[in-house]
Amino acid sequence: MATQLIHPNWDKTPAIITEGFSLEMTAKDEPALRDAAPLIPAETPIAVTFLPGEEVAARIAATAAVRELGFEPMPHFSARRILSTDDFEGYLKAVVERAGVKRCFIVAGDPPEPQGPFADTSALIATGAFERAGVQAIGVGGHPEGHPNMTVAQTWEVLEAKVAEIARRGMSPLIVTQFGFDPEAFLAWLKELRVRGIDCPVRIGVPGPAGIKRLLAYAARCGVGASTAVLKKYGISVTNLLGSAGPDKLVDAFQRGLGPEHGRVRLHFYPFGGMTKTLEWISEYERRHAGA
Repeated sequence: MATQLIHPNWDKTPAIITEGFSLEMTAKDEPALRDAAPLIPAETPIAVTFLPGEEVAARIAATAAVRELGFEPMPHFSARRILSTDDFEGYLKAVVERAGVKRCFIVAGDPPEPQGPFADTSALIATGAFERAGVQAIGVGGHPEGHPNMTVAQTWEVLEAKVAEIARRGMSPLIVTQFGFDPEAFLAWLKELRVRGIDCPVRIGVPGPAGIKRLLAYAARCGVGASTAVLKKYGISVTNLLGSAGPDKLVDAFQRGLGPEHGRVRLHFYPFGGMTKTLEWISEYERRHAGA
């Protein structure tokens, strides 16, 4: 599998777990991306989300800005929010032509019922539009802490089928997980993933430093496990929700715990507290761990 199509040096074990990280942004984050660009290594993959209420033109412009600044754009496609086949293929054509998109990320989306012809991500894959457009890699979601609408068995069945179908169509599959606070859950899930024979690269979702109340609000919105015990592992006390929290303990656990049995893994940062704040945290983490 041509992992170089997903990110350079995927087959090289990083000395520090933050090496080769990726980022997430929304269309409205374009000014923040431009401000933070000097802190981001060239070719860093940056995902552009597909949120309700955003103009398509703004998403396209943000994706083009990622390419213009020297990074690797990865636009999201939210299946149930896409209103028509023409809208889907028009958006795909636009980001490929204007931003040289080579990889895309697909999600089912939040609506309980589809707003157009696509009920799930498998329906997007089945159109053949991605390979016709020259897309080389497709990212799909991973859920180490479970999915609110599927059993654990169903999540594995669906994931295995999507990864196999993407590869069958000549593209490279990539798994990007939801963010979480519990490293043990992620490490156990990665082990099971490899035991099941899924060997594609994985990006683990990590929340960037942010106010504790904001982190908990995102966790509630995204269905992320945030029990008192899990939050304590992360470094958050539910009796004191003032102030900010960073992912130091979480990332330290990945730095210590990841091994050959977990396969090819990199981090994907959700910059809930702001792009610059997240990148400054990454730089400081790498400074502290250089030569360790």
